[in-house]
Amino acid sequence: MSAREERAALTPGTSLYDYALFRRGIEPDGRIPRKGYPLPDGPPEPGPRDLTWHQARAVVTDALTPLLADPDPVRAAEAVHRRVADLAMSPRTLRAHTARLALADEDAARRTARQLIRTGTHVTAVGVGMALLIRLGEPEDAPCLKALGMLHGLADTASAALDPLDRQAAALLVLRSRDRSRELTPLTDAVASGDAEATRSALLAVPHEQLMWQPRRLAEAADLRGLLRARPQDPELLALTGRLLHRMADQHDSRPAILDYLPARAVYEALVRHADELSPTPEHRSLLLSIALDLHSGAPVLLNWRPGRRRALLDALDRLLPDVVPEPVPGDRHADWFRRNRHLPFARAEDGDRPRWEVVVVHGSADSSAVETRILADGVPLVPALFGKGRGNPPEYLLDSGRLRAGSEPREVQLAEAYCTEGCCGALYVTIRRDGDGVVWDGWRGAVGPTPPPYRFDAAAYDAELARAERDFSWCWPARSTARLIAAGLRDRPDLASRWELAPSWVGTDWRNPDTAVVQLVFTPSAPPPGTGGSLYFMWWLPNDDGPPRDRAAAALQRLETQDPKAFAVFGGGNHELAEALGYREPPRTPRA
Repeated sequence: MSAREERAALTPGTSLYDYALFRRGIEPDGRIPRKGYPLPDGPPEPGPRDLTWHQARAVVTDALTPLLADPDPVRAAEAVHRRVADLAMSPRTLRAHTARLALADEDAARRTARQLIRTGTHVTAVGVGMALLIRLGEPEDAPCLKALGMLHGLADTASAALDPLDRQAAALLVLRSRDRSRELTPLTDAVASGDAEATRSALLAVPHEQLMWQPRRLAEAADLRGLLRARPQDPELLALTGRLLHRMADQHDSRPAILDYLPARAVYEALVRHADELSPTPEHRSLLLSIALDLHSGAPVLLNWRPGRRRALLDALDRLLPDVVPEPVPGDRHADWFRRNRHLPFARAEDGDRPRWEVVVVHGSADSSAVETRILADGVPLVPALFGKGRGNPPEYLLDSGRLRAGSEPREVQLAEAYCTEGCCGALYVTIRRDGDGVVWDGWRGAVGPTPPPYRFDAAAYDAELARAERDFSWCWPARSTARLIAAGLRDRPDLASRWELAPSWVGTDWRNPDTAVVQLVFTPSAPPPGTGGSLYFMWWLPNDDGPPRDRAAAALQRLETQDPKAFAVFGGGNHELAEALGYREPPRTPRA
């Protein structure tokens, strides 16, 4: 921008809205920078950092609530401009608390918000208006929010306000602002051009890693439902649709995106209706079975299906998938996974008041092996319904340990933990107790939203289902079976580890190499060197050698009986002073056997 153009754009009193339109108009290629156009006055100064979250909320509430009740939007907007300048609070913190304000007069607050976003000259005050429109926005506000979302630091708030109004515009803002690699630029450019064929081609060309990153936003930005309507028998588009839906249904680290994808049911219908257009490759076969597992026991169950419709989709997938699958060749994970899970999502058992546990290996890619225990009550998957911050705990934790068994004494059990750890975003707990001829789940802790009601099950049916699940190893592959047998051996003989002042911390399979069993041991010396303390961790990788899991587990347990694992396992970190005193160095970045 030339000096003359800059002076014209920065005339005192120019609103941020007009400035955003001006910047867009002078860009030769019309592209928005990843971080947005720079603000006319530069980034705002950060506010003071000595307020806690609760203190900041109280300050924002006291400062803005009276102003937003003023029926005169011009006067109220001017007052907000002055007041937020006095607060000297960071725009991000101010917007977060503004969005949660209790408002006495929503119509008055909406008018003030509109005045702020259209005429506001400072990013903090404009951010207050945008935050209010997250709840109060109406379709007429979308053009202004789209423009402001082009400015540095405002994309997240603009997309949140646009979500109820214009999902495609909100998705474009999210993708542009977070596309550090610029791999999505061809897609966002194609969407902006309005060329459906170019959009389809760009969507199909999106790298796999990007598909895993923001599947819902990609589907919304490209109008996946519209593309399917125009090309319902396009095999490439159908395969991509399946991958996006399966990723949206995954509860890896947050609320499953499928629950916020408005056309989800229609897109599932379109995929299943034309799934026979997909070539019968192992990859497509596994993809369709993954979709069936999601529809049977995953988060998509919670979508507002018409009676019988979800069952009809499952029946259609059951007919489409081959019933007899040849034994997989060694190393063919797609075929092995398919063979083990082929009939799981199509069972027609009448559950009644019986709970059901289903162990599911999430088939996101051939290189990962996420395993979760899905808990269904009355056909409803409890973890996504009540928690939504991570997958259900693995079967080794819930089933092999006997934690779900109902005894005479109540027992609190963790059903799921947030992906970022319980200390960050919590965990879901329930108390299990036997009550006469029933088993009761109540005392819920950590659920998102209202406290769930108690669940009561017939004790005989409960025990029978739990016994079935504990005996069912059909989901398990050899390395995982080895890991489970090692874990069982360590539970039965704790002396195998304790003789070396070790304790098992975690036993499973390597995330990136599912054919490798992993034993994590924690070392807490009884007599640590002076001035030290704490614990150290050691990782023992056991790559698959094609031997029977029982023999491999027995050999591992035998080795623990005669050799200190600290001599052959890999140091995995822990207390820094203790590690230095004992001569252990920082662990390598990549695991080794």
